[in-house]
Amino acid sequence: MKWSLNELRQTADEPLMFEEALDLKASLTKRRPEILDVSPVLVKGVFSVDELGVLGYAKVKTTVTLPSTRSLEPAEVDLEFEFTEHYVSHHERDLSRFEDTDVVIVLENDILDLNSVIEDNILLQIPMQVLTKAEQQDDATMPNGGDWNVVSEGELKKMQKDEDGVDPRLAKLKDFFENAKD
Repeated sequence: MKWSLNELRQTADEPLMFEEALDLKASLTKRRPEILDVSPVLVKGVFSVDELGVLGYAKVKTTVTLPSTRSLEPAEVDLEFEFTEHYVSHHERDLSRFEDTDVVIVLENDILDLNSVIEDNILLQIPMQVLTKAEQQDDATMPNGGDWNVVSEGELKKMQKDEDGVDPRLAKLKDFFENAKD
């Protein structure tokens, strides 16, 4: 779905509401090849015109399948999020009217493409660490090899706590400076 800024501005009296199921699998996998699958993207939102320009608000819900960052097995990531953005013409140079926390998108050719907006926000929501349901369990088996193994943060803290004791080879040195004071 695409709208020009002029079309959206003409609806100033009444907000433009939309509710769509978008198929963005092809475009998302093209932009980020590690994406294995994307369920239909359910989008519900509104565009309204205010003193700052065109304001867009949307709720997005989808499931993205990515390789696990631990085992590379396919892992489903449920995404459900909301976003609010302001859209302005590429002719506008002064954006000082917006707050520092406002998300302002400058539109090329003054065309708002809903698919691109949703794609961008989905890509921003993908977490850095992706695990399968089995890997999310506390007792999940970690990968290992001949002389290496992966440990969880909890196991690492426990190992560090156990190692906090003084190395027995250096234990005699702990009294060295006390004896030197005499």
